[in-house]
Amino acid sequence: MVKETGFYDTLGVKPNATPDELKRAYRKLALKYHPDKNPTEGEKFKQISQAYEVLSDAQKRELYDRGGEKAIKEGGTGGGGGSFASPMDIFDLFFGGGSRMHRERRGKNIVHQISVTLDDLYNGATKKLSVQKNTICERCEGRGSRKGAAQMCMSCHGTGMQVRVHQIAPGMVQQVSTVCHSCQGQGQRISQKDRCKACGGRKILRQKKILEVHIDKGMRDGQKIVFHGEGDQDPGLEPGDIIIVLDQRQHPLFTRKGEDLVMSMELQLVEALCGFQKPVLTLDNRTLLITSHPGELIKPGDTKCVMNEGMPMHRRPFEKGRLIIHFSVVFPQANFLPRHKLKELESYLPEKMDAEQPESMDDDLYIYADLEDCDLENRKRHNHQHFYMDEDDYANTGGVQCQTS
Repeated sequence: MVKETGFYDTLGVKPNATPDELKRAYRKLALKYHPDKNPTEGEKFKQISQAYEVLSDAQKRELYDRGGEKAIKEGGTGGGGGSFASPMDIFDLFFGGGSRMHRERRGKNIVHQISVTLDDLYNGATKKLSVQKNTICERCEGRGSRKGAAQMCMSCHGTGMQVRVHQIAPGMVQQVSTVCHSCQGQGQRISQKDRCKACGGRKILRQKKILEVHIDKGMRDGQKIVFHGEGDQDPGLEPGDIIIVLDQRQHPLFTRKGEDLVMSMELQLVEALCGFQKPVLTLDNRTLLITSHPGELIKPGDTKCVMNEGMPMHRRPFEKGRLIIHFSVVFPQANFLPRHKLKELESYLPEKMDAEQPESMDDDLYIYADLEDCDLENRKRHNHQHFYMDEDDYANTGGVQCQTS
């Protein structure tokens, strides 16, 4: 039993969620609330990142389950304080963006989610995706002005950052680094008349690019396809990547479990007892005739499989998993046969097992009990509504009192 469920609620998962379920939940929420997509949802993005940071680490998750968020913030993992990592660091590491020092030498990565069907993952597909990205202005070659017109900013001495010193207590000061307001972090200043007419001195332009995304057979939900060097460009930096994340839509018949496909099949009682043939349309439009021969009994809850009819394996498309079928059996309605026909049916079925009866007991000593339909849920609600009493109810009841002498 977990002490609190706040982090689980933030990700929209149950406290017994598996690591894969946590990853799927974080992926969808992080892409939805990323500041680039939702600039006003920065706090929500931070909460999602903190929840995933804790729950994706086995030790931190165990600590959180025992002591809640307070235990995490008190640094119970022995790390000397329960501070959280940067939400952007978590996002970039999850989507393959690398560490912060590596990112400082590269342009920004662009992450896009693309919706795919189970059919696409089975057969392979090609989809076109339109993305917006920053590109270096060709007219000024990323200088923002004509050659030699830019001057070093004297406020920050070309660093783009200003360091301010604040006194927080007698004898204690704090240094705070902020973006230079004079040059907006550029490290140089360009006069209005010298600015590039194409980019307005920003050095970059926003452009649209059409990407062809090739989805290989056997790829999985959440798998990433990386277009190296196709991300945002910045002067003096290596271009970032465009990362495409596959988001599989639910299929009406099949559910994927690793390399296997799972489906449910409903049988009538006669089919379960006497055999059947049922067609199943595969994801590549073939028809499988699922066959149970006469004499092969299918019981309610049975699970059978068809080999080599599951998902193709990624990069080994000629090898496939299994098609797993869960069977349920529908029994006929009450009184579907007249009494004399029931006797005839009984003669074809295995004999009943006689219940042990005491030889000395007469028939008139039995109490016959008939079966009726039972709705446990309604009965439980009925009991809760009519039989719950609090302490005040007990106090106001009359009842028998003991007389003391």
